[in-house]
Amino acid sequence: MSSLTTSRTPARTTSRPALDWRLRFAALSLVWGFSFLLIKVGTDGYAPFQVTLGRLVFGTAVLAVAMAMKRERLPRGARTWGHLAVAGFLLNALPFSLFAFAELTIPSTLAGICNATSPLWGMALSLVALSEDRPTRLRVAGLGVGFLGVLTVLGAWQGFTGLDARGTAMALLASLSYPIGWIYVRRTLAGSSQSHLSLTGAQLLLATLQLAVVTPLFTTLPTSFPVLPLLAIAALGALGTGIAVLIQYGLVAEVGPTTAQMVTYFIPVIATAAGVAILGESLTWSTPVGALIVLAGAALTQAKPRATGDAAGDRRNTPTGTVSDSRGRGRLEATR
Repeated sequence: MSSLTTSRTPARTTSRPALDWRLRFAALSLVWGFSFLLIKVGTDGYAPFQVTLGRLVFGTAVLAVAMAMKRERLPRGARTWGHLAVAGFLLNALPFSLFAFAELTIPSTLAGICNATSPLWGMALSLVALSEDRPTRLRVAGLGVGFLGVLTVLGAWQGFTGLDARGTAMALLASLSYPIGWIYVRRTLAGSSQSHLSLTGAQLLLATLQLAVVTPLFTTLPTSFPVLPLLAIAALGALGTGIAVLIQYGLVAEVGPTTAQMVTYFIPVIATAAGVAILGESLTWSTPVGALIVLAGAALTQAKPRATGDAAGDRRNTPTGTVSDSRGRGRLEATR
C-alpha cells in the first residue's frame, strides 16, 4: 500500500468501465505480486536508493498525467502539505527503500511474504493507537495465528539457520511502516475536502523529493545504465506505483473497499510463484505453509463484529472508508 485517498461514497455514473472489475482485480494482483521480482531485478544494476527514486519518479509521472487529464489541482494549505510529507515518508519513501535494501540479501519470495504481515502489524497497532477499534477474541486469535505463520516462514524451530537477519528485519520493518502511516493519515487527514487523486499525487511528489535529496548523499552516479534493471524500475514505478493506484481507486468505487482489499491475499502467492519460476529462487516447504498461515491470520484480523439493531442501520447509512491491506476501518483508505 503506498498511497492514500479520502473516503467518500462514490458518485454513480452511467458509464461502465471498459474492463470487468474481475479482470482489473487480477491485473492489480499481478502487478503488485510482481513488484518484488522487479525490485530484485532493479537492484541487480542500481543502488537501492536509486531503485526507489526511479520507482517514485515514474509513479509520480503517471499520477501527474492522470491529474492533468482530469484537471485536478494539487492540494492547498501548509498543514496539509506537512501531513502529506509525513505520509509520503511512511507510506512510500521508507518502505520502498527498506524493501530495496532487504532484497540485496533475501529472496523476493521472502520479501513478498513479509509484506503480507502488514495487516497483522496494523491490527496490533490499532488496538493501541485507535480507541474506536475494540479487540475481539477472533481478531486477537488472528494476530497470534499470523505471527505463528511468520515464525514458520522464518524457520524458527531451526534457529533461523541460513536466514539473513538484517534483510528480513528490513522487510518486516517496511511492512510495519505501512500501518504506522495509515494510522497517522487517519488521525490527521481524515475528512479532507481534497480529491484522492490530488492528495496521492502530492504525497508521491513529496516522497520523490525526499529521495531526490537522500539518494545523492549515499550513492554515486552510475557509470553505466544496464537496460534490464532500468526497465524493471520503470515498470515498478509506472505500473506498480502509478497505474496500480488508479486501478485500485476504480475497484474501490465499483465494488467497495472490502472486496478491493482482498487483493492483499494474492500478492504473496504471486510474488512467490514469480520468484521461483522466473528468478529460480529456492523454496522449502515452510515458506508456502507459513505464508498460508500468515494470510489466514490476516483474514481473521479483518473479521468484523456483527452489528445489530439501530447500530447496523447507522453504519449502513454512514459512508466509511478502510485502511486497505491492514485495518478495514476509518475515513481514509490506503493502497499499495
